[in-house]
Amino acid sequence: MDRAPQDSSQNAPQVAPNGTPHGTTVSGNQVFRLAHRLSDGVNVARMKLARRWNFVPQTVAYQGYGSTGWVRVLGRVLLTKKPAPGSSAEHAARNGTQNVRGWRAFTSVPVHFTDVEITIGDVVTRVKADRGGLIDTVVDVQLSPGWHTAVLRAAGTDPVEALIRVIAPDVKFGIVSDIDDTVMVTALPRPFLALWNTFVLSERARMATPGMAVLLDRLTVEHPDAPVIYLSTGPWNAAPTLGRFLNRNMYPSGALLLTDWGLTQDRWFRSGQDHKHRNLERLAKEFPDMRWLLIGDNGQHDEQIYSGFAREHADKVAAIAIRQLSISESVFAGGHSDDGDHSTSVVPWIYSPDGAGMAKQLTTLDLL
Repeated sequence: MDRAPQDSSQNAPQVAPNGTPHGTTVSGNQVFRLAHRLSDGVNVARMKLARRWNFVPQTVAYQGYGSTGWVRVLGRVLLTKKPAPGSSAEHAARNGTQNVRGWRAFTSVPVHFTDVEITIGDVVTRVKADRGGLIDTVVDVQLSPGWHTAVLRAAGTDPVEALIRVIAPDVKFGIVSDIDDTVMVTALPRPFLALWNTFVLSERARMATPGMAVLLDRLTVEHPDAPVIYLSTGPWNAAPTLGRFLNRNMYPSGALLLTDWGLTQDRWFRSGQDHKHRNLERLAKEFPDMRWLLIGDNGQHDEQIYSGFAREHADKVAAIAIRQLSISESVFAGGHSDDGDHSTSVVPWIYSPDGAGMAKQLTTLDLL
């Protein structure tokens, strides 16, 4: 199983007093290594500027998942601007009624390679956040099936609680769903989709895909123990906004598996396809007896990714449900994917423009 170390302080890069990481291993040519140094320098400058503007460190917790012997804990350490006490912004944040324009999510600054303490029951684990401030680690702990809480605390921050869903060993059905154009309508030119949704659009202007919330709710009623995983190429900065969108539109609670944009240790840009493929493979290893319903759309690479996963792990896929984009959505998206004829696939494929059509076909497969 691909697990992060419970105490990564021996292997994680050390950080100099000025915030520059020591000991990072970066592959590639001299230009690529220079880009990494520039990126680190920019982040250090942003941290200094943020502290000058009275930004404060904050640990953000995301929902995790696991089995009875381990859990995957997700979170992030950032410098953020807290709303003034008693202000309408503070009231909205406390009650979850924010209406934040996308670019504001990117005003926070990641605190890279900082120490984080994770407490689950009487088990205490210490890890380091990565260069994007992200915590994504597996903790070995014995827990009963159901909901549990992990407490995350980084230096100088208040402790925060992350909900963890522990899945019973006898659960055999789970749901993986994409977000953009699957549960949330975007209908924008693909080259500008991420920029618009992330930086410009007000979060309450985003629309839910017709029938998808009802479909996922019905699936969780029919399979009450089934885990729900939202697997997207969206950035971690958007996680709070996406979480509120899902909650506001009554989608089932589920772990968000997002990614970071920009440089990695060995490439200029993160691959969204690789991110999805890697997490599907991870889920297959973590839950070897689970069969997944994979939900996506035909405007990106979901068909290709799901098809490849189904070929390698046909016994781990209950069905593949693809939302068909409308003609206008397809034009905006630059066309739609076409992964060929699935008539010879041992995995059932269904296509529909909305959740109601998917529900009818899933009923014939005895999944609803």
